Amino acid sequence: MATAQGKHHDYHLVDPSPWPAVGSVSAFIMAVGAISWMHHMFSAAPIVFGVGTIGVLYTMASWWGDVIKEAQYKGDHTRVVQLHHRYGMILFIASEVMFFVAWFWAYFNAALFPADAVHATRDAVFGCGLGTAAGACAVPGTWPPHGIETFDPWHLPLLNTLILLTSGTTVTWAHHALLENDRQGLKYGLILTVLLGATFTCVQAYEYSHAAFSFAGNVYGATFFMATGFHGFHVLVGTIFLIVCLARAYAGHFTPTQHLGFEFAAWYWHFVDVVWLFLFLCIYVWGHGAETMAHGAH
Repeated sequence: MATAQGKHHDYHLVDPSPWPAVGSVSAFIMAVGAISWMHHMFSAAPIVFGVGTIGVLYTMASWWGDVIKEAQYKGDHTRVVQLHHRYGMILFIASEVMFFVAWFWAYFNAALFPADAVHATRDAVFGCGLGTAAGACAVPGTWPPHGIETFDPWHLPLLNTLILLTSGTTVTWAHHALLENDRQGLKYGLILTVLLGATFTCVQAYEYSHAAFSFAGNVYGATFFMATGFHGFHVLVGTIFLIVCLARAYAGHFTPTQHLGFEFAAWYWHFVDVVWLFLFLCIYVWGHGAETMAHGAH
């Protein structure tokens, strides 16, 4: 139990905070503004959306700032609390794994059973691919759908794979430098990781701009852009996560024995790396190989 003289347990009883209420109201305002803007309900909708977005961002910065103070200055993050935070991060990453399982499931369901009645009906109604008229599939029941020209995996996708794998080594370098209390190594490793993450995002944006297929009109484009696009969003979030860690490293927040914020950022980044390896092998390499075999057979 906590007393006036101090607490006599290893758990953290969170102080009353305004941020859950402020965040809820801000999210509601942002949602109302976004929906009204999309449906052109009133002219001030973009302003409402902007106000809500600013409120959400302010809540995030302030709430996480309070968490940093609890860990850095108040001593609330004991070993027991840190252990439970690790459990929470593990469960969060597990939920993210299942999120990507859904997109892989959608991709392989269409890829392994292209002649299934559901897919055949969709092709008959919507067409087989970019530039193919509805019901005019020249080669029904094939994967990728007829008319789809996939990316060559051994050019930009391979480059992005090397970039992400390299970023995994630099964030590991930063982690080991922190454990050795090498502050400069920590900063250099984080700087390189952030630059590599930004480079990956730029390369993927360039790749998207040169895609020979679109999101709409074919199941290949839909599953491709949903899987790789959500991964790209995770790379962007991870890059921001690491930028915050870099700023905190310059502020001297992390120590060899207490650096959960950075540790979780490293875990998240390694998760992003592993997901990309599966995307590269399954969607880029295997999908391109299936296209090559289909063209060879016909």
